[in-house]
Amino acid sequence: MEKKTTTSRKRDHVQLTVKKNVTFREKTTGFERWEFIHNALPEINLSEVDLSTTFTGKRMAAPFLISCMTGGYKEAEKINRELAEVCEELHLAMGVGSQRQAMEDKRFHSTYSVSRKAAPSIPIIGNIGAPEVAQSKNIPRIQQLVDLIEADALAVHLNPLQEFLQPEGNTNFRGVLNGIEKLVKQISVPVIVKEIGAGISAEVALRLLGAGVTIIDVAGAGGTSWAGVEILRRKQNDRARWNPFWDWGIPTADALHDVCELKEQFPSLTVISSGGISSGLDCAKSIALGSDLTGSARPMLQALQSGGKTELKQTIDQWMKELRGVMFLVGASSIRELRTTKRIRKIES
Repeated sequence: MEKKTTTSRKRDHVQLTVKKNVTFREKTTGFERWEFIHNALPEINLSEVDLSTTFTGKRMAAPFLISCMTGGYKEAEKINRELAEVCEELHLAMGVGSQRQAMEDKRFHSTYSVSRKAAPSIPIIGNIGAPEVAQSKNIPRIQQLVDLIEADALAVHLNPLQEFLQPEGNTNFRGVLNGIEKLVKQISVPVIVKEIGAGISAEVALRLLGAGVTIIDVAGAGGTSWAGVEILRRKQNDRARWNPFWDWGIPTADALHDVCELKEQFPSLTVISSGGISSGLDCAKSIALGSDLTGSARPMLQALQSGGKTELKQTIDQWMKELRGVMFLVGASSIRELRTTKRIRKIES
């Protein structure tokens, strides 16, 4: 396959995630294996249920973020502007896509900076890949990416599976943990470490915690398969042999459960649940399993692309109504109460 630039690759990613079926084929998020125990005596009014929370010191109307998606090519400016406008209106958080392209040249800086211009008050998360972090000499340049969008936090995405399958991928992952540790110490904002759909295990989370990381996004399997995205980017006659990797990864609910158990040992740990979050019920289950925030990307982008900001707002509104409904039905009047509820159980198989 002809080597593609970062710009054209990012365009490919958005088009494939919106137009093609790139979800996991057999593996699920695992949330269907958990259920809430109905509380017939909730002893609260629905109107009393409060979804608000804080993240990076900023108040949010609900524990929800539109996860890191795009930037770095011409059409991405409109996408990021509209996503940011909706997040600002609804008081939610937003992440931009990988800013690697912005390290390469300045042509599309506005596709990232437009997010802060459109959303001056919400938490905005920057984004850079693990191979770039492994090169510790890049830290001053990474700080410039933070400054470009006036980010409240910076996500480092761990994507070895995607890089392995990407025809032009960068599989230089030696030194990533050391680079993350240096970044945590030198960068001006909190560092979030996230996967992009293959999940973070408790063992990896422990290594990150040892490096000083306090925010982990498990970004598990069951939603968008980025292995699938990269397989579809290959030539037709070169796809089938890579299909065994399509469903690779740790289901989101499993990764979330295991990483959240570390909170007893590390009370300062903040956990974000993403990877196949497709409803307010998924958000509720995530929080009940211990997450502090939930994130979704592909469903939000699909809503925006099919019906503009109106459909995106309607989608988020419905999800938050579902989340509020679950809280009412288990008797949790706040996100903290939902996070500590005992009214969730694993379904016996």
